[in-house]
Amino acid sequence: MKENPSIVILGAGAIGGSVGAWIAEKYKDIYFLDQGKIADAMREKGITTYLGEKSDKKTNVRVNVISDLSEIPTPDAIAICVKNYSLDAVSKMIKEKVGDAPVIIAMQNGIENQAILPKYFSKIIYCVISYNAWIDEPGVIGYQKRGPLIIGTLINDLNDEMEKIAKVFNKGVETIITPHIQDAARSKMVINLTNSLTTLVGHRVREISDPSLFQNLLSNLTLEGARIVKNAGYKECKLGGMPSWTLLAAGAKLPQFITKGMFEKNVAKMVMSSMAQDVIMRGSSDSELESLNGYFIKLADKQGMKVPYNRAVYELCKREFAKPKFEPIDVTEVYAKVEEYINK
Repeated sequence: MKENPSIVILGAGAIGGSVGAWIAEKYKDIYFLDQGKIADAMREKGITTYLGEKSDKKTNVRVNVISDLSEIPTPDAIAICVKNYSLDAVSKMIKEKVGDAPVIIAMQNGIENQAILPKYFSKIIYCVISYNAWIDEPGVIGYQKRGPLIIGTLINDLNDEMEKIAKVFNKGVETIITPHIQDAARSKMVINLTNSLTTLVGHRVREISDPSLFQNLLSNLTLEGARIVKNAGYKECKLGGMPSWTLLAAGAKLPQFITKGMFEKNVAKMVMSSMAQDVIMRGSSDSELESLNGYFIKLADKQGMKVPYNRAVYELCKREFAKPKFEPIDVTEVYAKVEEYINK
């Protein structure tokens, strides 16, 4: 890979658009590939980003937009920023267009990409996204904080390529190379478990009827998740600003009069998750439920672990998300399902 690699951001949604825009402010050899309204908006207005509570202070950057990989010389790297459920089709398209030449930067939640991408590519850098972002409208993206990104490979190879990619990415967002990408991916997945519960009960779109019960559910859901991956042999990887496993345990075990203030502060910072954006805002039947929550259930089953919170949330999400029109349910219904599994 040359010193200043050409990079394509494939999928300019909340993550691809924000990461790409931050880099494009200071690096010109970067291209955006998307379609429809997002592509049209980028061509016309560029990409606008803003920090959550500072929506009056927006940053706009004009960007290079392409509609097909054939429009430019084969790029040195392609950052694939689509969800896991779209990854196979996108990978086929890339392979048909440019073969196995570019380094692939995988920017999905979970580890399902580790099974899909190697079928098509030999040079893959995996990226753990340690921040949340959302789309207000095509080309306008809000974010909770600016990074960091954690990158690594499964066998700790491609060191030269990772150094060059990190150098470019660091122009716009803190990017850290880790030799423990599997631990980092699962540590992020523990936090991502909250996406299913907050979507299920409609956090940010309706009032939570019982905040105390919501705290109980959310705290125990993530604590179970941390125990599942720890029992499977993975270690905690600290991810810039995200709750540690020790804090998750304290939140679930200590009396709520001690933890309530901290919990409310953290919940206030939570934005609408990518799962909620898919299921609630876009009315899509596709979500990351299987690649995130489904993974934890399978891992718990292999270890013979009783995980009532994760099992209840997973089963309810499967049921409710499959309905023609999803409507959030009350936290009391979720807890009733938890109790069923506790008493089994």
